[in-house]
Amino acid sequence: MSSPFPYSDTNKRYHTFTYDLKQRFGCKVAKISLDAGFTCPNIDGTRGFGGCTYCSAKGSGDFAGDKNLPLRQQFDQVRAMMGKKWAGTKYIPYFQAHTNTYAPLPVLREKFEEALSFPDVVGLAIATRADCLDDDVVDYLGQLNRRTSLEVELGLQSVHDVTGERINRCHTYAEFLQGYQKLVDRDIPVCVHIIDGLPGEDREMMMQTARELARLKLHSIKIHLLHVLKGTVMAQQLAAGEFSLLSREEYVQIVCDQLEVLPPELVIQRLTGDGERESLVGPEWSLKKLCVLNEIDKELVRRDSWQGKKYLP
Repeated sequence: MSSPFPYSDTNKRYHTFTYDLKQRFGCKVAKISLDAGFTCPNIDGTRGFGGCTYCSAKGSGDFAGDKNLPLRQQFDQVRAMMGKKWAGTKYIPYFQAHTNTYAPLPVLREKFEEALSFPDVVGLAIATRADCLDDDVVDYLGQLNRRTSLEVELGLQSVHDVTGERINRCHTYAEFLQGYQKLVDRDIPVCVHIIDGLPGEDREMMMQTARELARLKLHSIKIHLLHVLKGTVMAQQLAAGEFSLLSREEYVQIVCDQLEVLPPELVIQRLTGDGERESLVGPEWSLKKLCVLNEIDKELVRRDSWQGKKYLP
């Protein structure tokens, strides 16, 4: 079945990251997740201790490389596997684990410049917190953006400060907007991460997050499913019955509702979330990622809907 959605060359009814990369680079482009050994102000006591309640010891970099290996070795290991799967692939090194602007500028510059020198690299992705964007760092990122395809990813999770407090995020939505604006002022593309199913949030709160972000000048968004990992504070809270996890059916409905109110040109980098099988507490259904994506596709067809159908500029 053909798609009525304009930003698609498949049956997808939302603006996939694959489509975006293909339009920009004309070839297969893949991200390679790296762990540069950074920490986080929410771990070392600068803003808080223990990190966000859902965060594993790997700092949301569970699928990133081994921080004990040099960046080039991390990159080469993944590149070797991907090169067998897709010939002629180009790559975007993705600084994923922990907070990747939380270090002195000379340290950041050394690591980012090294990654840009790797073979077949066409860009750079940097995951960070909005409260870790010092002016000198953002000025440097602005320079990088003029030299390569840069995207800065901000972990927001929810626009609701009551949720931020509950998950120990240790910064407010107002602080997020300040960091976001610094990037936008320098024309740096921004990707925002949100999580559906956080403790205490109902459907309307999740929709408010989507509607609020629809007002911003974002390049892309990652919509994650809340999945709980062993050893986290959230795993303890779940075991104590303090909240419950979304069913697959609930999640699919919420994601489709959110897609309908997001701008059609906004790139959707992710529509679910999954943890390592051996460390996952739940939901078990999150491990079948392809099944979740297929259910989202089917629900949009059932509704005769697509990304942006209910978007109000």
